[in-house]
Amino acid sequence: MSSVFRLGLIINPLAGLGGSVSLKGSDGVAEQALALGAEPLAGKRSQTALSELMALKDRLLIKTVAGTMGQQLAEQLGFHCKVCYQAITEPTTAEDTEAAARALAADGIDLLLFAGGDGTARNICAVLPEQVTALGIPAGCKIHSGVYAISPTAAGKLVASLVRGELVSMRQADVMDIDEQAFRQGVVKARRFGELSIPAALQYVQSVKMGGRESEELVLDDLAAWVVSQMDEDVRYVMGSGSTVAAVMQQLGLDNTLLGVDVVENGQLIARDVTASQLLALVKDRPSKLVITLIGGQGHVFGRGNQQLSPDVIRAIGRDNIWLIATKTKLQQLSGRPLLADTGDAVLDQQLQGLIPVLTGYNDYVMYRLGEAD
Repeated sequence: MSSVFRLGLIINPLAGLGGSVSLKGSDGVAEQALALGAEPLAGKRSQTALSELMALKDRLLIKTVAGTMGQQLAEQLGFHCKVCYQAITEPTTAEDTEAAARALAADGIDLLLFAGGDGTARNICAVLPEQVTALGIPAGCKIHSGVYAISPTAAGKLVASLVRGELVSMRQADVMDIDEQAFRQGVVKARRFGELSIPAALQYVQSVKMGGRESEELVLDDLAAWVVSQMDEDVRYVMGSGSTVAAVMQQLGLDNTLLGVDVVENGQLIARDVTASQLLALVKDRPSKLVITLIGGQGHVFGRGNQQLSPDVIRAIGRDNIWLIATKTKLQQLSGRPLLADTGDAVLDQQLQGLIPVLTGYNDYVMYRLGEAD
């Protein structure tokens, strides 16, 4: 069996337990969830994924974990199986997931397929060597990470493509998680914990979670956290108007002029609700960057509600120092129409045109056209 595809398999049997009993997650509440009548789902979702591989059994060796963390299901479905790790405790823990990932990687695998939620992805990310490719079967209460297939069936189909030797691109995807204790209190606090190399067939792999009111809060928190993490010392940051930029100011713990322009340096608010002339004096001949968003539905970046950003101010800052931030939902509302600059200076409007990176999540950018298409 030297030429077979070596598929690593880890199932977190506790993943998703808290969802059906309204515990908003499973971290630290597995026993409570079971007491409330929650039924484990990770095994069933893993079975759905592996069912897509049944016709390829002779080309597969599943390297896995004893018992409910993989062996039981793999053998039940009739796959060739090798146990590489035995969980220390029952029920299993995050430490078991990490130890299993280490053991499987050390034994040699072509792909690690794991079932769980964002907590499981964090555990995998913390220990998996960067050269090992992984893919998640979504089975948790919260799936904000971009390392999961869009469904268990999609995960199985993507692995099948790899087993058949089809060309599948790879990419780096973010591992995200929220603070479940805070979430249970109605507060969404998201963090990026790293990235995993995943197969990149986009029809099968989800983006970092984006829909609905709750995820909108998550995306804004992601945006703000990334902007703050990239701020340099002794640089003046001009903070444009709007609620998206306000999220950055909130992350900094600073008062914000929602419909005005503020200036921040070294984490401190040095000027608020400035005029165009005041702003020019602050940024002229000083390292400066502009944090700005667009008007939803219209797409205007300059010239609507932010006339403080005069042509002289924009030129002093420079196009390369513009940090444009917006959720993907906000961009999708434009239905492909370009972003707009109406600075009052036709030459500058022309100079601003072209593709510009838009930060849409934590270290997540898309390229979007500013100005009329050529």
